[in-house]
Amino acid sequence: MKFENNTYISGDSVYYEGVIRDVKRSKISLQPVYEAFTNSLEAIRIKESQKVDFKGKIEVKIFSTQNTDQSFTFSKLQIIDNGVGFNDKEFKRFNTYKDFTKGFKNLGSGRIQFTHYFDTTKVKSIYQDNGSFREREFFVSKNNDYLKRNSITYHKADRETIEESSRTVLTFEGLLDQTRNIYHTLNDVNLKYALLKRYIQYFCLNKENLPEIIIEHYVLLDREGKSTISKSDIPKIDKTDNVKVHYSKISDDAKNIVNTEKFETFTVNSFKLDKSFLKQNDLKLTSKHEVIENFKINLLSLAKDEVIDNSHFLFLVSSDYLDDKDTNERGELDIPNNDIFSNDPNIFQEEVIILDELENQINGSIYNLYPQIEKIQEKRHLDLKHLKEMFLLPEDMDSEIEISINDSDKKILEKFYTAEAKKKAELDSNLKDSIDRLNYLDTTSDDYSNTLDTEIYRIVRVIPQQNKAELTHYVARRKLVLELFSLILNKKLTVQEDGSRNKDEALLHNLIFQQNTTTPEKSDLWIINEDFIYFQGISEFQLSEIKFKGENIIREDLSAEEKHFITSIGEKRLDKRPDILLFPQEEKCIIIEFKNPDVSVSQHLNQINNYATLLRNFSKPEMKLTTFYGYLIGEKIEPNDVRAYDADFKNAYNFDYLFRPSKTIAGMFSNEGKDGSLYTEVVKYSTLLDRAKNRNNIFIKKLTNNKSESSD
Repeated sequence: MKFENNTYISGDSVYYEGVIRDVKRSKISLQPVYEAFTNSLEAIRIKESQKVDFKGKIEVKIFSTQNTDQSFTFSKLQIIDNGVGFNDKEFKRFNTYKDFTKGFKNLGSGRIQFTHYFDTTKVKSIYQDNGSFREREFFVSKNNDYLKRNSITYHKADRETIEESSRTVLTFEGLLDQTRNIYHTLNDVNLKYALLKRYIQYFCLNKENLPEIIIEHYVLLDREGKSTISKSDIPKIDKTDNVKVHYSKISDDAKNIVNTEKFETFTVNSFKLDKSFLKQNDLKLTSKHEVIENFKINLLSLAKDEVIDNSHFLFLVSSDYLDDKDTNERGELDIPNNDIFSNDPNIFQEEVIILDELENQINGSIYNLYPQIEKIQEKRHLDLKHLKEMFLLPEDMDSEIEISINDSDKKILEKFYTAEAKKKAELDSNLKDSIDRLNYLDTTSDDYSNTLDTEIYRIVRVIPQQNKAELTHYVARRKLVLELFSLILNKKLTVQEDGSRNKDEALLHNLIFQQNTTTPEKSDLWIINEDFIYFQGISEFQLSEIKFKGENIIREDLSAEEKHFITSIGEKRLDKRPDILLFPQEEKCIIIEFKNPDVSVSQHLNQINNYATLLRNFSKPEMKLTTFYGYLIGEKIEPNDVRAYDADFKNAYNFDYLFRPSKTIAGMFSNEGKDGSLYTEVVKYSTLLDRAKNRNNIFIKKLTNNKSESSD
């Protein structure tokens, strides 16, 4: 068949404006480049079958202009091959939409992607015809001049030439979407990487007979860079396995999907690649030896970021079945999953391969290929178990939420708490419904008592479930705080091992009550005493700046004698910073002092006395601060040493701390000699930790022992 020159090629029974609309632009920006590169590979394979000792060659040339900021703007891209060329037979196939005659199972939709991305695709092709050579020139576009003639191809010329070898030059010009920055940043290096990734399976299977592949980047007419794809660039297939996947159909009762005897064989090729080349583990389906980017199949047996022997793994799945299932939107596979069955049980009129079954079988094969994965899976299960224990998550959580091997701890917690929030919303709704129904009860009706009992039963079932969820989160948070407390105390934090100055006291202080804050209710003072979080107070403020109920507590009307005392012997007494002050109510004040775990506490027994004295004598009269409670907390505590410094301290033998029942706090100056009193405890951080753990464990045991009750 001969094609006339200067003619628009119109397909029989094809409405191209509809085809352009129906065949969507690929989400893969380089798809037209891949389509043209595939055509070149196929043209070379045809030539190889016709000519002995033929050596194929593909050249890709990227042309750019340089901007004033040294960035590039894409101009055009050429793909040149020495394959069979567009003879009449190949040109007819190129122009036949959904052509199934070609051995490579193409559907004729690649040129549609040409039109979606570029205003014009120019092709000059030299081919052999009856011993001589001819040159064919044609253009591909979807602009109005073409579509109004129901065409996307303009055949300019087919003429004799003096050339003596076949060759095709395809040129993409006029990028239609300038926001496709991948083209403006395209160069020989990143296009080489993209081609290796896309065609890795084809390259591996044809490693010994690859065409010469050259990629060049030109800025105007100057070559900016040159890369090649050769045998040395192609990784070897590490392992291969053949997997049988059975077809599925609807069960006779139309309630389930069941496997049939019929099956397809899928080949799994695994590649072990350096992590610098392959950024993550991945599982991909392939069609016609090309990796399919648009179709998702989950890698369930290995997390994407897992590294084994400094390598990531790429698993490529191929099959004649996948080639046949490729749609006219190249790379869009027609493979249903179980969700489709759930939505429409009648959709499977025949036996089909289900994606879920394919996914499971392929992942089972991967699991068996690499024993190392089993150890990783075991570690994953242990990590999940630890996460459950840490946050008091239910053991059966896996059945409540779908956990992927790629989920981080954060993602798992997000999924669980989202599910919990939905449960809580349902509980709240049920509770509201019960309360709303109370409005309709009739105390005079015969069934009033039974109806009321029913609603009460519903309410008493809902409330404990709500409260338990809240309490679990509350107790789990405290458990984490105590674990952090333990890490600090045992110097296990990275910040404690970096060789910088000792930060242990500050770390412990900030854990319990953040320095320079005034919100005890947001603190973890419960570690010392559960009641402390309900009091007003401050952490690490100068005495002169401390406020109670919005007002400074230190008097401004100080006498000359008082002012003299404040600064006598070079001291600045009101500039002192108690670690924590709490005010349970008027007349009372709690003073908490932290000491570095490496410091002997007995040498600081008078520090709290001193703070109490300053507060007693310089606070406003309306504060009436006369009763003080002191807590001196450290780790280096020797009971006899404490008593040697102050014999009024007693050992509380059953509770591992020392206490002083009372210490007189001198009332001076305007207080007219009215003294105050101070109760003091000296206690170890480790003792506080043990006490707090014991209290929290009581809640944990209650929660974990009653799990079955909450699910009744």
